[in-house]
Amino acid sequence: MPLLAAAGPAAPAPFTPTSDQQVLERLPTRAADPRLREMAALRQRLQADPRDLDTAVALARRYFEAVAAEGDPRYIGYAQAALAPWWSQPAPPPAVRLLRGMLLQFGHAFDAAVTDFTAAAQASETAAEGWSWLAAVAMVQARYADAGAACRALAPLTTPLTAVACQAQVDAATGRGAAAVAALQAALRAPGEASAAEQLWALTRLAETEERLGRHAEAEAAFRRALALNLTDGYLLAAYADFLLDRGRAAEVLPLLRGRERSDLLLLRLALAAKVTGAPELARWQADLSARFDAARRRGDSVHEKEEARFALAVLGEVSRALALARSNFAVQREPADARVLLEAALAARDPAAAAPALQWLADSRIESVVLRPLAQQLQAGGR
Repeated sequence: MPLLAAAGPAAPAPFTPTSDQQVLERLPTRAADPRLREMAALRQRLQADPRDLDTAVALARRYFEAVAAEGDPRYIGYAQAALAPWWSQPAPPPAVRLLRGMLLQFGHAFDAAVTDFTAAAQASETAAEGWSWLAAVAMVQARYADAGAACRALAPLTTPLTAVACQAQVDAATGRGAAAVAALQAALRAPGEASAAEQLWALTRLAETEERLGRHAEAEAAFRRALALNLTDGYLLAAYADFLLDRGRAAEVLPLLRGRERSDLLLLRLALAAKVTGAPELARWQADLSARFDAARRRGDSVHEKEEARFALAVLGEVSRALALARSNFAVQREPADARVLLEAALAARDPAAAAPALQWLADSRIESVVLRPLAQQLQAGGR
């Protein structure tokens, strides 16, 4: 099941070149990379016929996959540009509607995205992904009953592993972590037709659930199994880096993520690790992140409020700024990492009242977490 959600009001506006000769970007010249060769071929075909639906859909999907792999949000604008002939249509072809929803949810235009995913779920060729994305958005927004309903609709349309993993993430967020772990472990052991990407997604969910339950050895084993699949996945790398940082193993984050600074998510983890270890790159990484966040703010783009809040709190020590960002972010997305940065910022600011939305979410969801629950107890005791 897919999940690629980042904070912000809208996807980047597509850039239209003034001529076929204009260079949009010079990508790394990895001639042996089949993904890059395929993207180049698709771009050439689409330039020849911009209304070639199949080519436009294929190219937009490859761009979206590149965001997941590399974390570079510019690909979102490229994907929207590929779909430009159909983008403003109220009811474009199902494949376009699915992709439009994927791009909209990246910018947290959730209402519009849900409309597109709901329509996609009713078309046979996009039904599975439509339900999958409806579940993903519902999880981000803490609408767990809706997420469960979407997972049940998805189950007969997908592999057993993905069906189990979809429901397990709902269970893990609603006080049934042990059951989620058991279901995921059983599904991962069972023979089946799940792709490597589906296995990676399930293993990442398993690792995160084990970590929240305080089973750190088991969490690391799941993370390492996911990494051993040798698929580049920015979310997995960020999650494992966070795991290492929490275990006091910041020095291991540096070799894990060096060379991946194009991703804002991964650059943040590098800066956090450098802050702890005193790595010489800290000043450069800190300046790069500050410039990126400042540029986003000038565009009116709040894509990474959660990350900026962590940066302000842990790297810059700017508590008031971190708290304002964390509060704004939690109004949009309500996952465990979003709650954590709000709780930590409220504690640092000695402002327990500011954490009220996260504390209410913890009470309502009944999520189990060896990190979030102690933070909540400190705040409920007056922030001492």
